[in-house]
Amino acid sequence: MKISILAAGLVALGLTTQGQAAEFPSKTIEVVTHSGAGGGTDLTARAMVRAVEPIMGTDMIVVNRPGGAGVVSLKYLADRPSDGYTLLTWTTGHAVQQAKNGATTAEGLIPIARATNDPQVLMTACGKFEDAQAFIDAQKEKPLRYGVTHVANIDDVSAFMFGRAAGIQQPQIVPFEGGGDLETNLIGGNVDVAVLNYGEAAAQIDAGKICPMIVMADTRLASAPDVETTADLGIDADYSTVRGFAVAEGTPPEVVEKLRATLMEGMQGDQFGKFLTSAMGLSPETSVADYKVWGEQMNAAVKNMNAALVELGYIE
Repeated sequence: MKISILAAGLVALGLTTQGQAAEFPSKTIEVVTHSGAGGGTDLTARAMVRAVEPIMGTDMIVVNRPGGAGVVSLKYLADRPSDGYTLLTWTTGHAVQQAKNGATTAEGLIPIARATNDPQVLMTACGKFEDAQAFIDAQKEKPLRYGVTHVANIDDVSAFMFGRAAGIQQPQIVPFEGGGDLETNLIGGNVDVAVLNYGEAAAQIDAGKICPMIVMADTRLASAPDVETTADLGIDADYSTVRGFAVAEGTPPEVVEKLRATLMEGMQGDQFGKFLTSAMGLSPETSVADYKVWGEQMNAAVKNMNAALVELGYIE
């Protein structure tokens, strides 16, 4: 039977793709983050690599590509082949960038697995407010100064949306370069509130200098079981810094399945679990999730961020 040159080419391409997928992985896998070394996203990526690399059977390295609050890392992924050897550490920051471009889903990406579901926490200097209700009551007549590390991103968006849902005066947003700078200024009284993840301020919380007031989630943190959530207070404001992994659309299905199975196996192990509890103050049971849960959350994050940015006037 004769086969046309075009058909033969397509068959050869298909066989080549299948062969590459069958051999996966045969070289180093890059795990790209949008953050610099030492940030929560970078730490999460490195903890995943330590847990997964022995199971994956190949070298895995973290590649830091900061800049543009996620823009640079998205471009880095786009410039690489869709072969599974470039894993993007996707976060809420990427949801913001995609939403700013008009997207309402995490378009162009295939979800692999979620690593953390890290709620935003409203924190104050210890002793400033007696409890969560006193914290809320203080903002009914006048606004407080909220320190954030990102503008037009999860930090100030969650602060504004909390203010709206709680029926209080909208916060005065004060941006800082990083979490350490923000913590210093919170303790020093230059801002009244810090919008942080629990793990970012764990050392100062343990030292009794910073106190978490409200967790913006529907369940309490295992590391702070006495701190009320927005759900406890009847406030509709559930915001988290989510971190997980994705690959570019076009990645062979066999490669995608291998990545999904291997990352879940590694991140459900004791090593990654200890990282979540000790370094991030999170529960493994509420952080690690498979691609179905993660994919739905990625799409919801972009959709909700798009709506929030429109409402707040950041985009039309």
